[in-house]
Amino acid sequence: MIEVNKENFSTEVLQSAKPVLVDVWGPSCQPCLALMPAVENLSHQYQEKFKVVKMNSAENRRLCIDLKVIGLPAFLFYKDGQEVARLTGKEVNIQELEQFVQSNL
Repeated sequence: MIEVNKENFSTEVLQSAKPVLVDVWGPSCQPCLALMPAVENLSHQYQEKFKVVKMNSAENRRLCIDLKVIGLPAFLFYKDGQEVARLTGKEVNIQELEQFVQSNL
């Protein structure tokens, strides 16, 4: 998975030909760290349909503010350069995330 930041967010997410799932995580967010292996599996499973990128919130605070991310973990789904859906909260589990992705493809 690609790590995005303010330098490559536009290229990797907004200009992507494929839909993009942005995984906003933090190094001290236990739910984020617990979901990470499952998110990586999701990225391999659906690599033909959409792209998954990660963004470390601790290293990208300004971008998080610009994107109005206020809770972690946060998953933002983009199509054609526009955010079309978001899933957030510490109770997010992999089943919810898979349903979220499938409903937005």
